Amino acid sequence: MTVPSPALARPVALVTGGTGGVGRSVCDQLAARGYRVAFTYNRSEDKANSLAEDLRGAGADVIFGRPVLSDPAQMDDFVGQLLERWGRIDAVVHAAGPYADQRFVSTWSSEQFRRHIDQELFAFFELVRTTLPHLRVSSGTITAVTTFALRRFPARDALSSAPKGGIEALIHALALEEGRYGVRANAVGPGVMADGMGVTLETSGDVSPEMRERNKRDIPLGRLGLGSEVANVVCFLLSEAASYVTGQWIDVDGGYTL
Repeated sequence: MTVPSPALARPVALVTGGTGGVGRSVCDQLAARGYRVAFTYNRSEDKANSLAEDLRGAGADVIFGRPVLSDPAQMDDFVGQLLERWGRIDAVVHAAGPYADQRFVSTWSSEQFRRHIDQELFAFFELVRTTLPHLRVSSGTITAVTTFALRRFPARDALSSAPKGGIEALIHALALEEGRYGVRANAVGPGVMADGMGVTLETSGDVSPEMRERNKRDIPLGRLGLGSEVANVVCFLLSEAASYVTGQWIDVDGGYTL
């Protein structure tokens, strides 16, 4: 494998969930900042192709694929492709996550809970396992998109928030253990969103229009958030402006958790 000169190479970012509401905006912003971008997607090949075309139009070199994030062999292969092409990883953003039915804990099946742990918490571990040695070399960053619900818990949301609690615990462990290599690790918690997963929650019927209006009234800023606003904070945490920030979570929620 040919490793480009660090002095000449453009930085490399790996974004999981690149076609989602937050992930796509992160990819767009990183391309605008001169990053080469690798991203994963889950379902929509059309959205993935469209994103790749837009990123290349912005001047970015792009790799994308559909690995099962919790599968060690598939993650080894995808990260291996990235390294074979670019020889480095400077930033990792975990913005992937499955839709979680809004259900009371008493109604879960064992299979449901196991699936969400696998697709969220174990997937994040595999992302860390495959990329951490290379982030040590670059003194890079890892940022997880989690949820405000770990601070202000809504009923029926634990299929989503319980695995993300484990992800935030791993973020804290990484910040504590990997700081000696210059690696920084942080989490960003989206609030009640007007786009992305927020739309899916409403169209599925899990969250009624009345509930969304009630949530809006409880938000000090008086409106729902946007994926681009979450991405702004994610990209700040990757930047040199945040060079002394690690082990933190920042909820981008309009003040909802106050």
